[in-house]
Amino acid sequence: MFTGLIETTGTVVSITPGEGATRLVIAAPALSGRWRTGDSIAVNGVCLTAIPLPEDDHFAADLAGETLARTNLGDSTFGATVNLELPTPAGSPLGGHVVQGHVDATGSLVSLLPLHKDLATTDWRLIVEIPDHLSSQVISQGSITVDGISLTVARLDLPRVEIAIIPHTYRATNLHTLKPGARVNIETDALAKYAAAQRSASQKNWLTPAYLIANGY
Repeated sequence: MFTGLIETTGTVVSITPGEGATRLVIAAPALSGRWRTGDSIAVNGVCLTAIPLPEDDHFAADLAGETLARTNLGDSTFGATVNLELPTPAGSPLGGHVVQGHVDATGSLVSLLPLHKDLATTDWRLIVEIPDHLSSQVISQGSITVDGISLTVARLDLPRVEIAIIPHTYRATNLHTLKPGARVNIETDALAKYAAAQRSASQKNWLTPAYLIANGY
């Protein structure tokens, strides 16, 4: 499990299609020595299995076809900046929100603009367009994960989601490297998923034998 608080960024060294999985190699000096074979690492919000390499500050991960289809990792190019987070140890404070590392789909970055152009340190406003099927899982002031970053929805104009970005988040993540049109990984809040599923189930199947018996029919 993750919290969406990005620990550091890494750099894509290579992405190589194979007969089966695609091998992604990332340089992550700030996390050197903190992973073992089989450990989970979130890369742009995607939970991957780490494969150590001879270089202490590099790790590899194999990407299945499902991962390539559902996320933006297949877009990776040499030198690209990716967000990295190690799993949250049990008992640690949850500073962001519960992030599973199971990306739902990709969205499109519409814009990322400074709110105070005349200030050296400014906050930013991020607008992302999400797929229609995720709309029921996003609410104003709720949590959403964009490329692994735990963020709070400021305003909804579906399918567009508007998010306030503080200066630290802009500098410490890959956001400052992205351009309009870039695909970003979207994971909606787990609680919102369950609520949407429950609501859908109750609307479709509320008249069941169990319901009738419980209500005296």
